[in-house]
Amino acid sequence: MSGFYRFLLKRSVNMMIVVFSTLVLTIALLGSTLDKILTDAIRYDVGNAISQGKMQFQNSEERQNFINNQIQLQIKTLGLDEPWYSPKRFLNTLIKVITLDLGKSNFFTTESGSSKVNDIIWEKIPRTVLLFTTSTLIVTVIGIYIGAFVAEHSGSVWDRINSIIAICSSSFPSWWVGMLMIFVFAFTYHIFPARATPLTSPSDPSYILDLLYHMLLPLLTIVIVSFTAWAYIVRYFLEGILGEDFIRSKRAMGISETKILYSHALKNAAPPILTSIALSLAASFGGAIIIEAVFDWPGMGKLYYDAIGVLDVPVIIGLTYVFTIIFVITVFVTDILYGYFDPRVKVA
Repeated sequence: MSGFYRFLLKRSVNMMIVVFSTLVLTIALLGSTLDKILTDAIRYDVGNAISQGKMQFQNSEERQNFINNQIQLQIKTLGLDEPWYSPKRFLNTLIKVITLDLGKSNFFTTESGSSKVNDIIWEKIPRTVLLFTTSTLIVTVIGIYIGAFVAEHSGSVWDRINSIIAICSSSFPSWWVGMLMIFVFAFTYHIFPARATPLTSPSDPSYILDLLYHMLLPLLTIVIVSFTAWAYIVRYFLEGILGEDFIRSKRAMGISETKILYSHALKNAAPPILTSIALSLAASFGGAIIIEAVFDWPGMGKLYYDAIGVLDVPVIIGLTYVFTIIFVITVFVTDILYGYFDPRVKVA
């Protein structure tokens, strides 16, 4: 087996271990709470079904006994009569989490009216991906351009200005900047809506345009907060490459500084830059909880925030699993690409 394939196998095993450990920890922390919620839901459903039914009982005791028997029957059917940590139940729960088969939510529904947890989560994923993938791409393009420019003019006034702005923008919490943006552009100048939730139905032909319009303010906020810091990172990587001996040789050969910067330095700085892009994208999904809550963007982060507020455990478990999968797969792909472009990594 070649060195790269051994490296690929090792990273794949590490990824599976991380995902499995996260799932086990999540189920261990929320298993008993989930059992209690499911039991309460059974009691409510049975009582509600009996109240709306046409069954006749001789007295209240007979009615209560019938309800208790139905509750125990459903508890046994779902396996809730065994502790959550029993091997059979733990394995079943693990499989359900992996397939997002987590039952129904008592608090949330999709826009089509479904209360299934997997339907709710799958509806939110594209919106979060749209917002944060778009913002990451814009920040990356702007950051690479500015970072290359200030790296070429290291020590200049533009380099100092970029460093100062990067420090300041990184010091401000994204939620605080978001509230300022809402105050200025929504309440003061009325350019954008204060809430990023589209008003039209998904079945409406104008829904996409409405969604993009409502996305502009949170998108602008993320770009403003991130692009100077990203430019500083690119500048850091390029500055190290521009000091290498092979770059001095290129200069001695009379190659233009612009060509050296974009054709040689940027190409050699690609692995760490690529890693930073991927990790920033993965980490942005974690920060989505705060940004989406501030702007009321209807994505996974807002759903997570609301689910924590009402303690909707099935939704919390499902979202934790999805966030973990996104982050781990991103790190895995980045690691593989880094190992492919830089053979020195495979030795580690």
